[in-house]
Amino acid sequence: MANHKSALKRARQALRRNKRNKHIKSTMRTHVKGFRAAVEAGDADAAAAQLKIAESSIRKAATKGVIPARRASRSVSRLAKQLAALGR
Repeated sequence: MANHKSALKRARQALRRNKRNKHIKSTMRTHVKGFRAAVEAGDADAAAAQLKIAESSIRKAATKGVIPARRASRSVSRLAKQLAALGR
């Protein structure tokens, strides 16, 4: 465990950051699952609405540094591809 005042502060900051990152990543995954469920059901309109939400949360995660920007772009691209294959 940290002993110096600055190390204790760093430990507190790391915990706070970890909580925030976990929340953002979890929310992002939930939105992506919602999109995939809509695609699985074959509902193009619901999938399009879910894609908008999922893309927003993926881009937000990239902006905040939770995931790399290139991974975010790749993920959004793959999701959009799935929607296009659905016949929209």
